[in-house]
Amino acid sequence: MTKRTSAKYKLDRRMGENIWGRAKSPVNRREYGPGQHGQRRKGKMSDFGLQLRAKQKLKGYYGDLTEKQFKRIFAEAQRVRGDTGENLIGLLERRLDAVVYRAKFVPTIWAARQFVNHGHVTVNGQRVNIPSYRVKEGDVIAVRDSSKQLASVLEATQMAERDVPDYIEADHSKMTATFVRAPGLGDVPYPVMMEPNLVIEYYAQN
Repeated sequence: MTKRTSAKYKLDRRMGENIWGRAKSPVNRREYGPGQHGQRRKGKMSDFGLQLRAKQKLKGYYGDLTEKQFKRIFAEAQRVRGDTGENLIGLLERRLDAVVYRAKFVPTIWAARQFVNHGHVTVNGQRVNIPSYRVKEGDVIAVRDSSKQLASVLEATQMAERDVPDYIEADHSKMTATFVRAPGLGDVPYPVMMEPNLVIEYYAQN
């Protein structure tokens, strides 16, 4: 379902963290970075380095987001009333591919993007094939009948390494999910610590 296996694990190695909480992550075996110099002791990272790392980690978590896409979402989070960091997380989690992934219809965020692209998903009964489509509270996301028996779908629903968060109500017997509300940072089950406050600092200075 996804063709970016090596690329996503490179991100794990570069960050030194198992970003998606996957059992196959190379970080589970080697915590040092990639390349011949990966085992060298790392010096103290600068404030800019910490900010850039936080931005790359959050952006990378959501799959194939480009810098332009991510920056546009961040700009919108700034315009909305309230805490920018919380707004940013809420907007990212309202992407259709993110909801499909959170509902455990697919095993990875990359699979979610491709699953939506290939037309396997409906929103309120209408077929939607745009991964960045923004769902609203109360929207019902469903796997099309012809796609419910796909091996990747059956595998994902049985995955024990992650649970469906409480801002999504999923019914795997019907393969439907209702987006209940936009979450805040504390509601999202990230396997690693995300720091949207550092992302705000990064864009404030760059």
